[in-house]
Amino acid sequence: MTEKRKGARSVKDIPTEILHQLNKGEIETANLTEWLAVDQKLLLKNLLLEHHREEYLKPVLKKVDGLKKQTVNTVNEAIGTGILDLVIKNKDEGLVSELSVHQSDLVRCWAAYMIGRNNTLSLKERFLRIQSFASDQHFGVREISWMTLRPDIAKNISASIAILSEWTAHKNEYVRRFASECTRPRGVWCEHIAELKQNPGLGLDILEPLRSDESRYVQDSVGNWLNDASKSQPEFVIEVCDEWLKESPTRETKYIVKKALRTIRK
Repeated sequence: MTEKRKGARSVKDIPTEILHQLNKGEIETANLTEWLAVDQKLLLKNLLLEHHREEYLKPVLKKVDGLKKQTVNTVNEAIGTGILDLVIKNKDEGLVSELSVHQSDLVRCWAAYMIGRNNTLSLKERFLRIQSFASDQHFGVREISWMTLRPDIAKNISASIAILSEWTAHKNEYVRRFASECTRPRGVWCEHIAELKQNPGLGLDILEPLRSDESRYVQDSVGNWLNDASKSQPEFVIEVCDEWLKESPTRETKYIVKKALRTIRK
């Protein structure tokens, strides 16, 4: 099984056959090294040939080539939104469904953009449909899933938090983690959310239910969320952490608090 592969530690050590399969979209990447090594333009070409959408290749590549800076993430976004434009134009919704369950994790990342950036859908509908990507077994798909919605979350803080606060009770730790990670005030590989940097209390409806979550994956995200907030509102974070330790002195809460206060305590 693909998930049992550890993957090479450097790009030069990736076996030729594995790289060929990755670029054909036949297998998932096993680690970040492989994820960074995939030729997304070649994967796109092979994908569109597989799904008989060759006419989509030129306009999507034009969008990629127009990028000021081509990184794995910017190319990923350009391909996903590029296909989305064509899907909307040609009323080709069936393609989104097919790509959403593709065996290639990078293709599923493109499909996540086709959901998260589809402004013909309501924000609530996009959240609902992105949840399957948020719970994906592949790390790359999970990270991209929250990035697709981040711009609209920043523009619709109250509505987004109202939806995500319900996700904090989800049985899947990946979904719970999504609720925290996508609303981080500073975040990773994305623009900051000014409203949450200045008023992090808005995020408490998400953070409070997770303050003693059993999952280390969730704990890390909550701790990082508060650490983000501590860089602009340290007193708020100290107050929250003190309150949590009094009301919930569990091992999990103590771990989150330690992570949350690491910048303040430097």
